[in-house]
Amino acid sequence: MNPQHTFLHVGCGPKHKDKTTRGFNTPEWAELRFDIDQSVNPDIIGTMTNMAAVASESVDAIFSSHNIEHLYPHEVEVALKEFLRVLKPNGFLVVTCPDLQSVCALVAEDKLLEPAYTSPAGPITPLDILYGHRPPMARGNLYMSHRCGFTEKVLVGTLRACGFASVASRRRTHPQYDLYALATKIQMAEAELRALAAAHFP
Repeated sequence: MNPQHTFLHVGCGPKHKDKTTRGFNTPEWAELRFDIDQSVNPDIIGTMTNMAAVASESVDAIFSSHNIEHLYPHEVEVALKEFLRVLKPNGFLVVTCPDLQSVCALVAEDKLLEPAYTSPAGPITPLDILYGHRPPMARGNLYMSHRCGFTEKVLVGTLRACGFASVASRRRTHPQYDLYALATKIQMAEAELRALAAAHFP
């Protein structure tokens, strides 16, 4: 079966579509990998704030996992408007990032350097979630640094302010400490939006 749709895997790193969402990990979807780091062999090299190598209205969807927190606050709008530009009119974005609200609850309990959870890369502390995973940065990979952050309300509000018409969101506390949002380029009926979110949210 030939793929019927294409999704842009933004900031893919070494990952492929089996590490995206249940909805994208099907024969119906073809993956186009996009990253700033040429060492991970993306299909397209570029940044979220300058996606000139991707044609306008050329992809059906975008998956962006733990990328937008690497931008400076003033760059977020630029990146989201680039996402809108490359999406087809009926396209949608799935974006995930750290949830500062649940992370900051740990900070308020004075647990800044205590492991919040253990990942395949080792223990992750609130400091790592807030500012970037320290071991890769210590080895020189400063692409890993975090420069901004979101709560669920702020993420949804930012997506709407940047031109996305319909937004569904989910907040996960311990042990994930993350946010998921699905945003569409054109208005979508609530039932349809919920069904689409159910296919792509964990």
